[in-house]
Amino acid sequence: MLQSRALVLALILLLGTTLPEVQSKSIFERDRRDWMVIPDAIAAYIYEAVNKISPKAAQFLADAAQAQPVVVTRTFLIRETTKLSILTEQLVEKIKNLWYTKVLGY
Repeated sequence: MLQSRALVLALILLLGTTLPEVQSKSIFERDRRDWMVIPDAIAAYIYEAVNKISPKAAQFLADAAQAQPVVVTRTFLIRETTKLSILTEQLVEKIKNLWYTKVLGY
């Protein structure tokens, strides 16, 4: 039972890394390409709640978030979502350009 709880908590922190980094980011920044801000913020809130109850469990969560498989997975997700974000921005610009030139005739 304890192992499954630890696994669930580790999975929750899968998208989180260091807590100071999480707290320094704004969730609602408009021009932000980093889609990991919201999961990082959630992980920080969970960490803070667990830390109030049990500092040892919170330390375990922080250590689990720094484990190599978690860091590699998070890095992969950040890299791929950044690529998707850039492609989306380029598509929006092309659609705007088409709209202005073909439809509105600017």
